[in-house]
Amino acid sequence: MHELAVHYQRMRQSYPHDKLLLVSDIDGTIIDTRYMILATFQAYDRAHHTHFFSRLRVDDIRWHENEIEPMLQALHVPREHWDAIIAWYLEHRWTPEMIFHSHRPFRGVLDMIRWFQLQPNTDVGLVTGRPEILREETLRSLNILGQPYRVKFRNEMLYMNPGDWEEVVPQVKVAGLRYFQEMGFRVFAFIDNEPPNLKAVAQADPTGEVLLLHADTIFESKRTRPPRRSVRGKEYRLAELIPGETALPQRVQLAWHGVNDHANLRQFLASEIRWAEVDVRFDPSRQEVILRHDSFEEAPVTEEERWLTLAEALDKIKAFERAIKLDLKSDGQLLERVLALVAQKGLADESLWFNANIEDLQESGFRRLASEHPQAILQCPIDFLIPLMLAMPEKAHEILETLRRWGINRFSLSWKHANSRELFNQMDHWGYDVNIYNVPDLESFLQAVLLLPRSVTADFNFPRWHYYGRGSGHEGRRYEYLMVEKRE
Repeated sequence: MHELAVHYQRMRQSYPHDKLLLVSDIDGTIIDTRYMILATFQAYDRAHHTHFFSRLRVDDIRWHENEIEPMLQALHVPREHWDAIIAWYLEHRWTPEMIFHSHRPFRGVLDMIRWFQLQPNTDVGLVTGRPEILREETLRSLNILGQPYRVKFRNEMLYMNPGDWEEVVPQVKVAGLRYFQEMGFRVFAFIDNEPPNLKAVAQADPTGEVLLLHADTIFESKRTRPPRRSVRGKEYRLAELIPGETALPQRVQLAWHGVNDHANLRQFLASEIRWAEVDVRFDPSRQEVILRHDSFEEAPVTEEERWLTLAEALDKIKAFERAIKLDLKSDGQLLERVLALVAQKGLADESLWFNANIEDLQESGFRRLASEHPQAILQCPIDFLIPLMLAMPEKAHEILETLRRWGINRFSLSWKHANSRELFNQMDHWGYDVNIYNVPDLESFLQAVLLLPRSVTADFNFPRWHYYGRGSGHEGRRYEYLMVEKRE
């Protein structure tokens, strides 16, 4: 992925006005065919009331989908059953039902495709050895897989084998390359898991302009080495592909989570991130509004604890021309004090973002915020609505409309929910601005950003990008970093 990123930037600089294209194979490159093998074998068991494959798991499959006999031998299937199993397998593995229900993408590959589909004057084309008769099923299944990632595969961007299965596949790859070049694209990279296919593309590209990427998954041609100029890899990782936050879509607002202490504030102010999220509480012992994630009941104050006050944070935010996201951790009494401090410091609505649970501020609190700061962002988390969104989406929509009438103009979803992509797409379809939070690492952060929510909140503990966020201090935990001196 790093080599792909470098090559793409080089090609974009060399050909700033050309339509660039990444070309990819499908099976063994986008689709993990082990799931198809497993599903077909298990379907045989169900149809014939046998148990040859009842204990077979995806991780046990180390063979290409055409290497059926070695699989059966390794799985100790009695030889007298081989002919019947092979005939069943060959008849059913590419049926529409099997394509729709058994295909799974490799981790990260659809995020990578989404990244390139978002780039200006850039697209992704597919070249496959599958026969032309499977065009409709192929597009339908790929678009079902791509939907949660907001990836769309178009008919004209798919080149298929005009012959039958396994016929002259390397020549098909070259024909696909020529097809896209004749469409006006400049192909900058070609991904395939079979070395002979990459070898054929290399011979058709004497200038070496096309970066050849060998998906080192499971491939049939083990005795054929990929071309010398190809790059081999096993993972699709966005962190290798995207160099930093300046390369991300500008419409997505980024918020640095948990800027609750002086050290984290210094890290934030040294970054290019505009929004600092702080957890706001009222300390009754000192009669001060402070920044602290945990409640005093959950985590009593210790003697060594030193906290940052909201007044100090607001002064810094204004002095550095940044913006602040205020996560209010209490009821309306806290709101009074926060509004007074905001007024005293003179922050404009464009630099204010309020977040609170609806049970804390309730309708009256949100309506007051909307009245006093009509241009500010008003947000509440809606994880409590997720079961309803999945079971009764119309009822959930009614509740969201009620919250919008209170003045709430953004809703926050946790990335850690199993259905986070589908939930976000539903919210986006309804027309709501969404903030995604609870992203645990850089890879998850990038995946969330590529969905194009209105904002993403993260700890920015991303040493790869030279960001050393400490976290909010939840349950007293913070990220610590070790400086290692390298000696020549």
